[in-house]
Amino acid sequence: MRRPDRLLLLVIATLLVAGCGHGGGSKVFRTQEAGRVALDYHVRDDRAARQRMRYQELLELAGDRFRRGALDEAVKYARSAQKLDPTSPDAFTVQAVVEGRRGQSAAAGALYRKAAELAPQRGEMLNNYGAWLCGNGHPAEALVWFDRALAVPEYASRADALANAGGCALDVGQRERAERDLRQALALAPDNPYALESMARNELLHGRYFEARAFYQRRLAAAPATVSVLQLAIQVEERLGDGSAAGRFQQRLREEFPSGAASKSQG
Repeated sequence: MRRPDRLLLLVIATLLVAGCGHGGGSKVFRTQEAGRVALDYHVRDDRAARQRMRYQELLELAGDRFRRGALDEAVKYARSAQKLDPTSPDAFTVQAVVEGRRGQSAAAGALYRKAAELAPQRGEMLNNYGAWLCGNGHPAEALVWFDRALAVPEYASRADALANAGGCALDVGQRERAERDLRQALALAPDNPYALESMARNELLHGRYFEARAFYQRRLAAAPATVSVLQLAIQVEERLGDGSAAGRFQQRLREEFPSGAASKSQG
């Protein structure tokens, strides 16, 4: 399943841009002396702008600490940002990413859900919670959240939600929906790694092994290898009867992901 944290780090990286429209105070016209009205407006505006800048700074610090692996500090900064703006989903999102990295899946899920509930018109938040649901044993519920994300007209990253929905539908045996959503995702983003890997899985399940090979090859060209895609490549090549190619991927798996190779051999 496509992990939401890879997408969610974009929230941290782009927040300074996305937040620019929220810094100013709202103009309140009152029957007062002109100089007094202007003074009140600027005071309110400056205070709101400073608070917003501080909020953005705290989230940027949280993102920096996360990238450095200082997870406790990342949470500290994200919670400080949350106190400044309890209605913004971004601080909850950062905390969810951190909890996911810590292996605290239930805590991450609660935070993803809170972010989605706070921002029902932000497709990325709905997609992120759907991704968590699908990755944690709730695929049917996940598809509902992906549909909500795709229903948001302004949602720019539709390929991500379509790829997630297609992969999740494949997990629950909804193959018709899976192929539809994955092909739509690839029409929007031909190099989407998760959509390519899921299409390779889909073709493998349908016994279309040459097509599966083409998709896993595109996946390997689009992004660094993972345990799952190397294991998939081994399965495809074994079905095609190419033991030499399967052996090469098994060697890569052992060299690049020793723990992944060990778990495969034990399974």
